[in-house]
Amino acid sequence: MALARTLVCSGLFRACFWASAQVPEKIAIANEGGIRDRWMISPGANLPVPAYPKAYEASGQEVCVAIGYVLNADGTTSDFSLLKSWSADEPKLHKDEYWSTFAADASAALARWKFAPRPDVPEPKPVYTVATFLFGAVNATELRRKCAIPSLSTRLVELRYDAKAGRKMAFAGIFDRLDLDPGMVTRVDQQRRSDAIAERQAIQRPRPKP
Repeated sequence: MALARTLVCSGLFRACFWASAQVPEKIAIANEGGIRDRWMISPGANLPVPAYPKAYEASGQEVCVAIGYVLNADGTTSDFSLLKSWSADEPKLHKDEYWSTFAADASAALARWKFAPRPDVPEPKPVYTVATFLFGAVNATELRRKCAIPSLSTRLVELRYDAKAGRKMAFAGIFDRLDLDPGMVTRVDQQRRSDAIAERQAIQRPRPKP
C-alpha cells in the first residue's frame, strides 16, 4: 500500500511538473520607447517606414496609426494589431478598407524591423509594445500626439471590448499571452458595467412633461 501511494504521488508530481512546464510565460508589456533598456536596433539594420498608400495619396491628408506588436526573443517582430488611429479626412464610406490599408502598410514595414538584445541582457525575452507611424505629416509632433497611447496596458484592456479590434486580437490569442494586471482588468470591467448601467438608466428615465 505504501509503495502504491508513493507511485501515485510520484505520478501526480510528474504530471503537475509537466503541466506547469507547458504553461508559456506571460509576455511583458512596454509602452512605446520602453524597450530601449533591453533592446537596440540590430547591427546593420534600419527601421523602414511605410510610404503613403497609393490608393489615398491623392488626398495626402495627415494620418497616424499605432501598431501593437510582439518583439520576439530572436529580435524579429510579429502579431501586428491596429491599436489606435487618426485621420484629418477619414472617409465616410469604406472606413474598414481605409484603415486596413494604412495598418497593413505600417505592419509590412514593421515586419522588417530587426532588434538585438543589449550586451548586458543575458536572456532576451519577448515583449509586447507599440510603434506609431505617420503619413503626410505637416506637424509631426502634433500628429504623433493624435495616436499617442500613454498606457499600453490600459489601452489593451479597453480593446478587449472593441467590436472589431478586440475580437481580432482575441482570435489571435494575444490577450491570453500578455502579462496584463488582473486588478486593472477588474477595474476596467467594473467601470464599463457602471457606465452601461448609467446609460440604461438615462434611457429609461422618464422625460419631464412640458
